[in-house]
Amino acid sequence: MKDDEEVFDSPVGNVASHIRSYIETDGRVGHVHRGRNTLVMTTRGRRSGKARRTALIYGRHGDGYVLVASHAGSPGHPAWYLNLTANPEVDVQVGADRFTAMARTASAEERASLWPVMVAAFHMFDRYQARAAREIPVVILQRTP
Repeated sequence: MKDDEEVFDSPVGNVASHIRSYIETDGRVGHVHRGRNTLVMTTRGRRSGKARRTALIYGRHGDGYVLVASHAGSPGHPAWYLNLTANPEVDVQVGADRFTAMARTASAEERASLWPVMVAAFHMFDRYQARAAREIPVVILQRTP
């Protein structure tokens, strides 16, 4: 995303507040949120083309980061996931570290090994999967050079 570009935060009030605190403090406030590691990711809107930012729980996979597109077990995928499937280049902030990454949906084999890691990070992912009428995607972010 461009440095001078307007960025639109999640319309969900508590998520927007989390993002603001995270950004304003370089992650000193917000990186660990309710006992879980979180990052801030900016995607490009698939229809609007606007920069869209959200905060997400993450896990690690080698030198990459892992996300779960749960949308709390809702029938549809979260907007951030739909955006990155259309435009996989994303901006990421983990604590004070800011970088560009490429996002991809984990293969079935990768998902099988990463799902337990993410459930250990946030036990509700299993409940969300149980009530979802879809397989919840796992996303891998790899830093670009």
